[in-house]
Amino acid sequence: MSLHELTAIELRDGIAAGRVSSVEATRATLDRIERIDPTVGAYLSTFSDRAMQAAETVDRRIAAGEPVGPLAGVPVAVKDVMCTSFDATTCASRILENFHAPYDATAIRRLLAADAVLVGKTNMDEFAMGSSTENSGLKKTANPWDPSRVPGGSSGGSAAAVAARMCFASLGSDTGGSIRQPASFCGVVGLKPTYGRVSRYGLVAYGSSLDQIGPFGRTVADAALMLKVIAGHDPADSTSVSEEIAPVEDYLAKLNEPVEGLRIGIASDFNAGADPAVRQAIDRAVDGYRDAGAQVVEVAMPHLDYAIAAYYVIATAEASSNLARYDGVHYGHRTPNPADYVEVYSKSREEAFGKEVKRRIMLGTYALSSGYYDAYYLKALKVRNLIRGDFVRAFEQCDCLMMPVAPTTAFQFGEKVDDPLKMYLSDIYTIAVNLAGVPGISVPCGFDESGMPIGLQIISPAFSEAKLLRIARMHESRTDWHTKKPAAVERVTA
Repeated sequence: MSLHELTAIELRDGIAAGRVSSVEATRATLDRIERIDPTVGAYLSTFSDRAMQAAETVDRRIAAGEPVGPLAGVPVAVKDVMCTSFDATTCASRILENFHAPYDATAIRRLLAADAVLVGKTNMDEFAMGSSTENSGLKKTANPWDPSRVPGGSSGGSAAAVAARMCFASLGSDTGGSIRQPASFCGVVGLKPTYGRVSRYGLVAYGSSLDQIGPFGRTVADAALMLKVIAGHDPADSTSVSEEIAPVEDYLAKLNEPVEGLRIGIASDFNAGADPAVRQAIDRAVDGYRDAGAQVVEVAMPHLDYAIAAYYVIATAEASSNLARYDGVHYGHRTPNPADYVEVYSKSREEAFGKEVKRRIMLGTYALSSGYYDAYYLKALKVRNLIRGDFVRAFEQCDCLMMPVAPTTAFQFGEKVDDPLKMYLSDIYTIAVNLAGVPGISVPCGFDESGMPIGLQIISPAFSEAKLLRIARMHESRTDWHTKKPAAVERVTA
C-alpha cells in the first residue's frame, strides 16, 4: 500500500512503530502536492522546509525514546482563515494577501503541540463567505472527483486536499455548513463540533456567534483524533466552554462500540427537497441503521424552513461588524495615492473585497441600520430561538437526527455563482445546525449517477460529540464508501 493510502491513525501508528518515518511521509505528501495541486488547487501556500524540519524532529525524538504527541509525524493542512505566525493569513482575500499574524491560533498551537506536521494552508471562499470556493479572491479549487465541478465551500480547499490524498487530515471552519457541505461534495468525513467546543481564538471572524473550527478526515476515527487534539477550554476565547461543564472525552476510546437502543429522528417533509439520488442514498443509510436495530421516529421541526432567512440576516449583520476593521489603515491592502482619509477607507475596500463579501457587508449593514434593526435582525434572533427549540424537542424523542448535507451533489463551476439565492439554498440542510449551536457530521453514503459523492448528515445534542462519532462509525463500519478514491486525481498521478 502506498503511503498516501494510509489513514491518519494508520500513519501515526506506523511512525511510532518505526515501520515508516515522518520524513518519508512528509516528503511523499509534498511531492504529491507538487504533482496534483496544479489540477486541484487546494493549497494557497505550502511549508516545505518547515514541514521537513518538523518531520525530522519527530523522527529523532521517536528514535531517542522520547514521548511524542497524538499526531506525531502526520502531515496535516489548515484552512487559511486561522492565524499562523510563520506564514501569511489571507482568508483568500486580496485585502489580506500580505498579512502576517503575530501569533498562532489556539487550534494551530494545539496541532503543533500534538507534533502534527503542518504542510500548508488551504484555499477557501473569501472570508468563508460562500458554498463553492468560487469566491476565493486568490485562486480556483476544483473537486478531485471531477475538476469541472466545485469542491463545496467555504472550506473547499481543506476537503479537496484530504480527498486528493494531499494530506492525511485537515482543519476547516463551519459557519453555515462550510465543513459538512465540502466534505459531502468531496467524499470525506467532516465534523462541525458544538459551538464552544473548540477555541475560536485566532480564527478570523465571519459570524462570531456561528463560527466553529472542525476537522476533515478520511475516516470517522481520523476526525475523532483531530477533534481530541483541538478541543477544550481556552481562556483566550470567552465563548469557549469550561471542561467542568463539557469535558473533552477520549473520542477514540469507545468509537467502535455501537450505540445501544439508537433512536434516529427523521424530518421527512424537510428532507423532501433534496434531489432523488440524494434522498435515495440517505434512505439506504437510514435503512442500514434500522437493520442494525435502530428505531426510526418521525420528528416535527416546523421552523427549519425559516433557517435560511434567519441565518443570512444574522450572519451578514455579524460580518458587517467584523469586517469593518479592514480599513486600509491598520493592516491589509491600502489604495495607492488616496486623496483623503475617506478615500483610504472606501477605495481600499472597494479594490480588495470580492463581490460576495461586498454583498454580505451591504446586507448586514442594512439589517443593522436605524429603522430596520427590529424588523430584520431582532426578528431573526427570535426565529433562531424557535429553531433551537425545535432541536431541543426533537432530541427528547431521539438520540440524533439524520438528513442530507446538501440538496444536490457537487455542481458545475458557474452554475450558481451568478444567482445568490440559488447558491444560498445549497446550505438549506446545514445552516440550522449552526443557528442551534449543536454538532453535526457528514459521512460518505453513496454516489449519484455522475459518480459524485453524497454525504449523510448526522446531528446530535450539544456536547455529545462522543456519541455522534460512534453513530457515524456505525454507518462507516457497515459500508465501504469512505474507501473510494477520486479517479480523476488518480489519472493525474498515473
